[in-house]
Amino acid sequence: MIFTKAMRRALWAIVLGLALASCALAQEGGSAAAEPSPGWQWANFVILAVGLGYLIRKSVPPLFQKQSAEIQAALRDAAKMKEESAAYAAGVEARLANLQTEIDKLRAEARSEMDAESARIRRDTEHHLQRIREQTSQEIELLTRSATDELRKYSAELAVSLAEQRIRAQMNPALQQALARGFLRDLGERSTLQAAN
Repeated sequence: MIFTKAMRRALWAIVLGLALASCALAQEGGSAAAEPSPGWQWANFVILAVGLGYLIRKSVPPLFQKQSAEIQAALRDAAKMKEESAAYAAGVEARLANLQTEIDKLRAEARSEMDAESARIRRDTEHHLQRIREQTSQEIELLTRSATDELRKYSAELAVSLAEQRIRAQMNPALQQALARGFLRDLGERSTLQAAN
């Protein structure tokens, strides 16, 4: 129970009144064994009843009003929470009802993405295979040229070697001198032509 300042003052007034009444009764009777007079008993009862009535009248209605307001606020909050939970439950039920549709939609999207990815991978693979074919063709062509050039070089070296062997076999001192004279003659003619120019 919550006591306000007014309630405390009233309680102290009642306690003080009862204490004064007890003191007055003790002085009137002269002894502790004497019976208090009925007038003082009624006065004490009236003071007690008035004090209790005042306390009840002042503290109980505001207490009930406060509790009533708290209960009404709690009822309003509960009604609001009930409405919110009903709306949330309706939203959840709507989402659950649309869940199969969304699952089917996600599956269709995933299938189309997989098909698109598969087509892209196929295109990329074809492109890489085409590049590999082109590179292989170029490498084969280069190797063929290289082999052809090496064969020509080898053939030329072999022909020169065979020609050298035949020339040595046919060479004699008279032929060597004739070749040397022809060479010197050609040199002389060239130097004359260069001097004339």
